[in-house]
Amino acid sequence: MKDVLGQALKDYQEGKREHKLYIHNMYGKKERMPLSIYFRSLRTISKLEYLALEACTGSILDVGAAAGSHALLLQKKRLNVTAIDISPGAVEVMQQRGVQNIVSDDIFSYKGKKFDTLLLLMNGIGLAGTIDGLKKLLSTFKKILKPGGQVLFDSSDVAYLFKADNFPLQHYYGEIDYEYVYREQHSGWFKWLYIDKQTVQNEALKAGFDMQLLFEDGHDQYLARLQRI
Repeated sequence: MKDVLGQALKDYQEGKREHKLYIHNMYGKKERMPLSIYFRSLRTISKLEYLALEACTGSILDVGAAAGSHALLLQKKRLNVTAIDISPGAVEVMQQRGVQNIVSDDIFSYKGKKFDTLLLLMNGIGLAGTIDGLKKLLSTFKKILKPGGQVLFDSSDVAYLFKADNFPLQHYYGEIDYEYVYREQHSGWFKWLYIDKQTVQNEALKAGFDMQLLFEDGHDQYLARLQRI
């Protein structure tokens, strides 16, 4: 898959902001993704993100770190944080922005040190793609969490996107197909998972995790913590 998001992040970081990033999806019209959302500061993050950062303890792995904004905020708090992203462009941007510890890798193949906290914000758990992918991701978490460690993540219930006559019947409704488009470059289609609280709790329990709900924003988005049972 082409590193379309990484190129968009690099351009934004370098002040080249005349081009727009769009996301095509399976349920409606294309949407513009403001690149500024990847470069937020403490003053512009959401309450959910603030609470997640406050809950981080010990050594932290920021999974799917993108431009590194959450990692930078944790660094300012003098916490031990490592950022991981599969996008070469994102890694370059993080280096330019001053993220100190960066891993260029896919979380599913990562075999480095273990961490006390795994942080997956901006629906980072969506990288699982599907329910089957979530099972694989939960297994990956077990391998890279220290004893007593935690996973902090947010997601949303997207049932509101569908009407009764177009509700998906062949797969879980939160398995959404997306494609980035930037400067006439297409990333290729990929799946991203949005998962309701009950479903992720059920899957987590089967994988040996207890789930604690930390925050709900009143608009179907929530923040949760997973810990090994």
